[in-house]
Amino acid sequence: MSAGAMRRDESRGGRHECLRHNLLLEIGCEEIPDSMLSGALDYLGGAVSGLLKENDLGEPHVRTDATPRRLVVRAEGVSARQPDSEERVWGPASNAPPAAIAGFAKKQGMAPEQLEILSDGKAMKYSFVRKIEGRPTTTILAEALPQLVLKAPFPKTMYWTGKGGVRFIRPIRWIVALLDDQVVPFEIAGVASGNESSGHRKLGAARFPVTYENFEAKLRENFVILSAAERRKRIRAVPTKYKCDNDLLDMLVNLTEWPTPFTGSFDAEFLDLPKEVLMMVMRHHQKYFAVETADGKLAPKFVAVTNTDGDPEGLIRHGNERVLRARFNDARFFWETDQKRKLSERVEDLKNVTFQAKLGSYYEKTERIYDLVNRMCALPAVSSQTDSAQVSNHAKRAARLCKADLTTELVKEFTELQGIIGGLYARAQGEPEEVAAAIYDHYKPVSMEDTIPGTMAGALLSIADKLDTLRGCFRVGLIPSGSKDPFALRRAAQGIVKILVEGKLRLPIQTLCDGNPQLEEFMAERVRHYFREIRGFQYDEVNAVLSSGWDDLLDVEERLIAVKAVRPTEDFEPLAASFKRIRNILKQAQFEGLGDSLQDGLIESGPERELFEAFEVTRLALKVLPDYRSRLEKVAGLRPKVDRFFDKILVNAPDPAVRRNRLTLLHHLLAEFSTIADFSEIVTNSPESKEIN
Repeated sequence: MSAGAMRRDESRGGRHECLRHNLLLEIGCEEIPDSMLSGALDYLGGAVSGLLKENDLGEPHVRTDATPRRLVVRAEGVSARQPDSEERVWGPASNAPPAAIAGFAKKQGMAPEQLEILSDGKAMKYSFVRKIEGRPTTTILAEALPQLVLKAPFPKTMYWTGKGGVRFIRPIRWIVALLDDQVVPFEIAGVASGNESSGHRKLGAARFPVTYENFEAKLRENFVILSAAERRKRIRAVPTKYKCDNDLLDMLVNLTEWPTPFTGSFDAEFLDLPKEVLMMVMRHHQKYFAVETADGKLAPKFVAVTNTDGDPEGLIRHGNERVLRARFNDARFFWETDQKRKLSERVEDLKNVTFQAKLGSYYEKTERIYDLVNRMCALPAVSSQTDSAQVSNHAKRAARLCKADLTTELVKEFTELQGIIGGLYARAQGEPEEVAAAIYDHYKPVSMEDTIPGTMAGALLSIADKLDTLRGCFRVGLIPSGSKDPFALRRAAQGIVKILVEGKLRLPIQTLCDGNPQLEEFMAERVRHYFREIRGFQYDEVNAVLSSGWDDLLDVEERLIAVKAVRPTEDFEPLAASFKRIRNILKQAQFEGLGDSLQDGLIESGPERELFEAFEVTRLALKVLPDYRSRLEKVAGLRPKVDRFFDKILVNAPDPAVRRNRLTLLHHLLAEFSTIADFSEIVTNSPESKEIN
């Protein structure tokens, strides 16, 4: 018996023993880009799991692993074959000629008297039950796995057997496909599946046999650590305490099969260069971790990771130190060369740097950014502050200089440092610290995990830069569609939302969209995404609050917090259901009532007048209550009066004047309290009234 586990299967009232087996699939190839491993594993794991379930081969536990040279899927608890099944086959009608009946029976390999006459739901027909023998798992896998593997969704693929041949992310060199110890036979691009894997490119054997049980151990013997978690732990185990960069750590995990970290050093004289430049060289050019001292300063050391079994003679370390020294010397040369011209002298050079063909040069973009900053500085959110004049001057000066570093040699070499270099140069050239900080931060936030600019001037500059890109692209039709977003407009819009909310800026976001309805809807969706996905508010709460206005995002935040706080109270959701009912009544009555006023003489004593008087008291109270939560609690207190009104009062009264007055009361009720949130958007368990009572 194989290593598969034995279990009892008592389905269908019978009792028989059914072996469960283990599947191993390894696709060995040339080195796969580190960024593509995760997506490939997600696909392969899901595809193999789906294939097994689709063919009724059990519900196995599927796990995936990868190194740069292999994609691995393992499944435990796979059936050896499909279970037998049955299907009913329908033949000719019961009144068909004997010859037709005999022909059908002969085709099915049976005598006519063996057929049954049953109704198929439409007519009486001859039929019989065909027994279908389950297929062996190895046969199913052999047929399906080649195409399943080749459908892995890589951003780019290549062919290596000739033009028009098989395409994959990298050339496939070996395939392991085993169901326990039995090879699942198939072929991809001339490479036949088998039971032989391959070890580390330099340290391990080129080929060696494996089984499901010893697969991971055999790889380890040949200097391949299959587990990404273990490779990560091995990298973290270096004695030197380095500044952990999780993105770089993930990259190194996916670039190595036998990672070995080591510590190197560089001349302390390079510490005269800005920390940002040194760290960028180490990270992006060399894939090194920077080392910091206890007080957070950069130390003249680095931690690198090699894909070998150590460096006993220090040759690898010396080689890396020599390369890093050359990189640092280049950076020093660029830094010193760039300092010969001030940023202010470089602004004119931006006329020769294209931002986008339809939107002109970076000089033109700079002019637009300046105009936007100037406009925002005049708004109450900025102009009302005590230091508004100073903020305005700093923001406008930063706007003039913010793109000038694009003409520097250092940014041409390290494009990731744009903005940062501008801020460093501004500081070195004697610009006010607030100006330097604004330039340094104006690309922030680059993600939802990133921080926002640290100053008001920086926040205004960042918003203006992103807003100009959005307005310009939408103006010329460069609008994101599906997953395509070449100008990262979603990120820009999300950055604006994050700055406004977390920076406590009451800038009118809708107004800044400059009347472009497509851009307004695009920004609204980013606002929804931020409050729903980043801040964790319920989708119906977000919809309800945004329906009542979203120009001021701090106001949106305050209303959302209030709705979330009041929602669990006993009156809130029933009141929301009543508001939904009111909206339906007004909609069905096609009642606008924008200019109508309530006629006191037409208000009937009892529940109708009680609601009217409670509404008036609540409406006046809302004007003096200090916060949205208090106001919502006050509105929720109307619930008994609203319920009683609907229980006792006929809105659709026979008298047209009375009917219109009651609709006007409901309209005023809805309009007054929807300034906080559109309660009809709140999802409740209460049934909606879809008819006028």
